[in-house]
Order: sequence, then structure tokens, then C-alpha cells
Amino acid sequence: MDYVSETELEGDTEIEMRMIEDVVYSQEFLPTYETIPEGASVPKVEKAEFNGKSDSLFFNDGVRRIDFVLVYEDEDMKEIDKNQTFQKRKQRREYFEASLMKMGMELEAARSVVDEKLLFVKVHMPWDVLCTYAEVLHIKLPIQPNDLSTTSSPFNFLSCITKHFYPSEDLIAKETEYFTAPFEKDRLEYFYVKDRDLFFTPSMRSRMAYYILSRAPYEVRGNIKKFGVTKLLDGGVYKAAYPLHDCRFNVRSKEDECPNERYLLYNEWAHPKSFYKMQPLDLIRKYYGEKIGIYFAWLGFYTAMLALAAIVGLGCFIYGYTTQETSTWSKEVCDPLIGGNIVMCPQCDKECTYWRLNSTCESSKKLCIFDNYGTLVFAVFMAIWVTVFLEFWKRYQAELEYDWDTVEFLEQEEQPRPEYEAKCNHERINPVTRVKENVPYTACGRCIRVSLGIGTVLFWIVLILASVVAIIVYRLAVFFSFSTSLQSDLKELEPFKEYVTAQMATSVTASIISFVVIMVLNILYEKVAIWITDFELPRTKTDYENSLTLKMFLFQFVNYYSSCFYIAFAKGKVVGYPGQPVYLLGKYRNEECDPGGCLIELTTQLTVIMGGKAIWNNIQEVLLPWVKNLIFRYCTRVGSKKVIPRWEQDYQLQPIGKLGLFYEYLEMVIQFGFVTLFVASFPLAPVLALVNNLFEIRVDAWKITTQFRRMVPEKAQDIGAWQPILQGVAILAVASNAMIIAFTSDMIPRLVYYWSFSVYPYGDHSSHTMQGYINNTLSVFDIQHFSNESRPSQTPYWFNNSTTCRYRDFRYPPGHHRQYEYSIYYWHVIAAKMAFIIVVEHIVYLTKFVLSYMIPDVPYAVREQIKREKYLSQVILHETNLKLVTKRLKPVADTILKHNEVKEEEEMDLYF
Repeated sequence: MDYVSETELEGDTEIEMRMIEDVVYSQEFLPTYETIPEGASVPKVEKAEFNGKSDSLFFNDGVRRIDFVLVYEDEDMKEIDKNQTFQKRKQRREYFEASLMKMGMELEAARSVVDEKLLFVKVHMPWDVLCTYAEVLHIKLPIQPNDLSTTSSPFNFLSCITKHFYPSEDLIAKETEYFTAPFEKDRLEYFYVKDRDLFFTPSMRSRMAYYILSRAPYEVRGNIKKFGVTKLLDGGVYKAAYPLHDCRFNVRSKEDECPNERYLLYNEWAHPKSFYKMQPLDLIRKYYGEKIGIYFAWLGFYTAMLALAAIVGLGCFIYGYTTQETSTWSKEVCDPLIGGNIVMCPQCDKECTYWRLNSTCESSKKLCIFDNYGTLVFAVFMAIWVTVFLEFWKRYQAELEYDWDTVEFLEQEEQPRPEYEAKCNHERINPVTRVKENVPYTACGRCIRVSLGIGTVLFWIVLILASVVAIIVYRLAVFFSFSTSLQSDLKELEPFKEYVTAQMATSVTASIISFVVIMVLNILYEKVAIWITDFELPRTKTDYENSLTLKMFLFQFVNYYSSCFYIAFAKGKVVGYPGQPVYLLGKYRNEECDPGGCLIELTTQLTVIMGGKAIWNNIQEVLLPWVKNLIFRYCTRVGSKKVIPRWEQDYQLQPIGKLGLFYEYLEMVIQFGFVTLFVASFPLAPVLALVNNLFEIRVDAWKITTQFRRMVPEKAQDIGAWQPILQGVAILAVASNAMIIAFTSDMIPRLVYYWSFSVYPYGDHSSHTMQGYINNTLSVFDIQHFSNESRPSQTPYWFNNSTTCRYRDFRYPPGHHRQYEYSIYYWHVIAAKMAFIIVVEHIVYLTKFVLSYMIPDVPYAVREQIKREKYLSQVILHETNLKLVTKRLKPVADTILKHNEVKEEEEMDLYF
């Protein structure tokens, strides 16, 4: 009975089988797709004692390389070995291991040195099996060295300086470039095989081994076949499954066959002393696979591009810092004769009282650091920067795709997930081949699954928005408490009154609460998103990751950015005026911004979330694995005389999560959003991101090199669904920053005031100055017009003779025939804001389009190399087909020739 999934071999699995059958198999591998008959003798795993070599990567014979390791707990060593659960696990394990050997793999078991109950099953793939599955997976291998000349860099004269910023070439030599082609077993002589032991790299061998482990059956009941090491790990049949590190990270192996790549990666990449060096991407890819390699390539490229943004952002910050004392409007706020004489209206009902404008002097100065003309220039610069970053990343990614042989990965190498194959129990007609195939669900079933997934995601997004509303209510509920406390005459609060305002205290505490809520919801939603994606049952791993990526990013986008969007675009926008305030839920009076705007609050929110997120991630990703490994080593320590083998040393490390690099990408993309979406309010965001990423690269490198087991190498063509997400964030960033400058900062009202003296003189200035801006842009309110619900219950002693107060808005004063209606200045400001948004967006989008058109996605040299490689592959294919045709026609030709010779002889005999 054949098997590839838990159902009869039809549909997608038939297509896969036809693909496999097109590759000419030898008879010895036909049992690969046969189950083990019941009652037949089950092949036994070789047993071997440890040979005492701590860094050995081979079976005890020293010849067969270990390609994978399985770990389980021996039930025979337990007192409860008669338990049905343990017996069932043992039967499944024996069947699974027998299936592996039936599929051509060789196994050897060794007992643990530390814990006698643990057994390690070492897996080896012989040469013929490697060749077979290299063809099944379409692995591209060398056919000849690259004979195209590479253009020398115009900066070669700086090599004497730049070489110190690259890994040592004496330790990590530059790899030879080859033209490659998908491997075919029958055309082995055309591939560049110097040494069979080195032809397939350890990462290739491990990937092929994991492919077989994921599809080997462990139980057959009638027509239902259960398979895959993942299910066995989930069911506790095996405790772990992993490929081996090649040596200890901090000690060079003395084994002759060991390449010591882990040791080199640690010293030249992951060690803190190498923080200034470029990453050895080719070695990372060779050791960990293309998926890990392209993540670190993207992270390094993103960090390098951040350096330019950080320099410009730091310059903008320094400009704002040096001009905060000379800003006309901030000096007016702090001036005792101007700001000290302006009495502001209460910002909440009854409990709040009147206050002087100069009480916000310090916050006004801080606001000048971020709200200045340099910020406008920096926002436009960042809109251009993000386009250049994405376009040049596409070029760099194209180079990596060619160098790492992933140009046609999705079309050739992507295989269905075992979980997908196991559920294929519905028939349909393939729209392409018009043959029957098995799929895991009908069209209606797929619609139900997708609808349920969308509904669940929307529910959680609504839940996040509800939490944002709850935090807004918190802001409104506690604001008056801070206002009352800070405006009281308590001597204990005197030192803080100069530096802390009610708005600032509310903003900081609300930001901290928002961060805590974000972290809690992240933990809950993570499990929900994985469950939904598993339920949807995507066909390939790429489909699975893309689906999960979209769900998680939508959630994280709302979770992290909703509070920032509220402060930027909602807070202080619909508040009415003191006589008729606007209430939320009919109870809570809407928040107002400082007289200088809400920009400083947005900056505070960004600082808290970015800083808190970075600290939390480092604790979660670095400190926890290190502590777990420390505890595990302490609990399993053995005598100094015992030598622990390589496979057991790796077992003591932390396992890699099922999602692998998903959270690393998610962390960086969320950071990318903070750097681009709200950079107009926080020009130091690129600086903080750059510093964080310089640590992130080395911390991630240290983590996967020293604290985790070796990941199963995987192929990847690009960064997947993250690419369109980054492009979407980049497009949104243009509109977001334009709107922040227009509606959140106070820049447009200042510019209107600055340029309006000759047409609509709003104040006392008669030239291009900001003199009188504060006094002439705060509206006047008559305190007699307070309603009973909003009238302050007490007034300060210095307010006894006042009859009016001021508030932030552009309305006509009391006594005007249109009192408390919007003034002409308001409409001029609105028009200027809309014009600014339209002009800036069009200019930036046009620039983005021009840059995208001018920068080709694939460099010219790479296009030429791809053409050359395809030409060589076609030549090899043509020559091979020609030889096969010649070989097939030769017997026919010989027969015809022999027949002609006989006929000529007969004719000659008749003639004579």
C-alpha cells in the first residue's frame, strides 16, 4: 500500500508522485513509498557505545555523518512501562524508525552520558538517498565555476582601511562562485563534484533529512496513515529532533573533518568584540540556511540605511535644542509679563480651576525641540529615505537570490506541508490538469474557514480598540485629579510644579498603562492567531507564514499604533469651548492639548513604547534562554571525568520555536513603523532604532549561535509577506507625517500668522515676526457664560478680579455678533493645512515614483549572470537529451545497417 499522506494517493499527492516518478528512480528506492506489512520483521536500529570523542559528527565508525538527531526517553527504564500510553509511544517510535530505514536512511542509537533514561537516535543519509531527495527538492548545485568577470569596485583604494571592518579572510575565506542548476541524478557527471563527502553541504543534508522525517509514517490504520516527526514531538514520542552544531562555539574542534563554522561565526560575528565588523552572510547562509541568512542580510541593510536617517534626525534634534531658548512664542509663554498675565480656562469640570499660561513654560521649551521647521524638512527627507531604502533593498535582495540560488525557489522547491497532506480527504477536479485530486476541504469549507479567521481577527481588533477607549476614559478620569493636586498649595508638591503639568503626568501614566495592555494582548493574541492559521490549513509553509504574518501584523499595527494615532489625530480636536464642552459617553469631558499642541504627548508615548518594547524583547529573547540553559546545566551536571558527546551538548540548549524568525521580523517591522509613521513628532526615533539594531544584530547572532539548537536549514527567496507590508507602511507614512505636521503640531498656524501681516493682520506684528503670536491666537471666554455643570468649584486667590479666561481655539470673543463661532483665522488655518497636505503628498509621491522607476530592481550584472546560468543549463540538457536519443536509436540504426548489409550480400549472390 503506497503512502504519502493519511489518505489514498490522489490529487496533490498524485501530482507530487508524478513529479517524483519523472525523476528516474532505481529499484532499490521503490520501498520508500511502501508501508511495512503487519507481522513483518521490523528493522532494528543499530546500538553503539559512545566512542569518547566530544565533537564527533559521525557514527561510531567514523565514516557515516550524522545528519539529524532524535531524542526520546526509554520506557524500559521506567517502572510504569506497562502503561498503555508508554506502550503506544514505543510502538509508534519503532514503526517510525523502521519506516525511516525502509526509506533508505541509516540509524544508530546511543544512550545518554548524563541521564541513562535518554536515548539519542543518530540519522545518516547515504549518498544514493541524498541524490534522490536532492532531485525531489530541486536543490541547485554547482555545474561549473563562474566565468563572468566581475567589475572591480571604484573604492578599492580604500581596502587597506575597510578590510578592518570585515571578517578576517584568513579565517573565513571567500567562497568560490559557481553556476548552478537543479540537481538530476542521471546527469551527475555534468555537476561539479570534487568530493562526494563535501558535494552536499551539512545544511542541505539536514534539510533533506527533515523532509523525510516530516513524511515518514508512524502508524497505519486501514486507509488512514499518520506520519511526520512533528506529530511525534507534540505527542511526546520524541523529546527533541534537531540537526547538530559542528562544534562548541567557544572552542575549536580538534576533529579533522570538522569545519568549525560555528566557532568562526561566534568569533567573527556573534562575539561582542566583533560588533564593528560586517556580517559574514555567505557563511551564515551556508551554516543556517537561506532563511536565516536573508533575515540577517535584511537587518544589516536596514541598520546601515538607518545610519543616514539617524544623522539627519540627530541634526534636527540639535537644531531644535539650540533654538528652544530663542523661540519667540516659547519666550512669550515663559515671560511673566505675557504668559504670566494670561489666565487659562479650566480643562475639566468643577474640580479643575484657572491657571496661568507660564506654568507650562518648561513643556513649551521641550516642545520647541521637536516642533520646529527642521522637523518639516526631516519628515520630507524620511519620506524619500524610505523609498530609497526599499528600492535598494530590492536590488540587494536580487543579488542574494542569485548568489544563493533562490531565484526560482517558489516555482520549483516549495512542497506541500505534511499537515496539509494529512487532511486531504475531499476530491476535486484540478482546473489545470483536469484530473482528480485530493484537497483538505471543499470550496464551501474553505469559505467557512476563511470567514471564521477574518471574524476572529476583527473581534480582537475591536477588543484592542476597546482597550484604547478604556485608556482614554482613564485619561479623562484622572486628569482632573492631577490638575487638583498640582494646583493645590501643598508645600510637598512645590518642587514638582515647575516641571510637571497635569497633561504630562496623565500622558506618562497612560503611556505606561498602554504599554502593559499591549504586552498582555500580544501574549493572548499570539495563540489565537496560530490557532486560526492552523485551522485555515494553508498548503505550503510559505502560504502558512504569509497568512500568519498578515494576521499578526494587523493585530500588532492596531495594538501598538492605535494610542499614537489617537494622540496625533483625535485628542484635542473635538472639545468645543468652555461654555459648551464635548463629552465622551455623555459623562467624560474630552481631553484638551497643551497650548502648544499634543506633539509633546505623542513624543512621550513613542518614547515609552519604543523603549519599553526594546527592554522587554531583550529580556524575553536573551535573558530567559540564558537563564534556562544555566538552570538545565546545573541540574544535569556530571563529573569532570565524563565526556559529553556533541549530540548531547546540543540537547542541553534551548529549542527553536515553531515560528522561528517570525518574531524577529515582527519586532523590526513594528520598529520600522515607529521610525516612519510618526517621525515628524520624534526625530530621534531613527537614532534610537539604530542603537537598538546595532545591539539586535549581535544579540540575535549570539543567541542562535550559543543558546539555541541549530535550526533546520530552510530555503527562502525573499523576506516574504514582510516586503508588501513594508511598502504599505512606507505609503502610509507620507500621509501620516503630513497630517501630524498639519493637525498635531502648531507649525501651520504659526506660518499663517507669520505670513499674514500684509493681508489679514491677526495681531500687533507689522512684519515677518512671531511677536504677539501667543496672545493673539488664544480665544477669550467670559466666565459668566460657564454652565452650572462646568463652572469651577473654587478659584485661586489671584483670580478674584478677572472676568475672562483664555482657551486654545480660533473663535470670536464674547460681545461679538458671532461670539464663540469660528473666526476667519480658523478657516485660513484649515485651508493652509489642507493645502500643505495635498502639496507635500503629491511632491513626495511623485519623487517616490521617479526614484522607483530610476532604480532597477535587478542589477545589470545579475541579469547577465542569470542568463549565462540558464544558457549553460540548457546546453547540458540538450547534450544529455541528444545522448539519450542517440543511445535509444543506436540499436535501431545497427539493425537497419545490418539488414542493408545482408540485402546487399543477397543481391550480389544473385548477380553472380
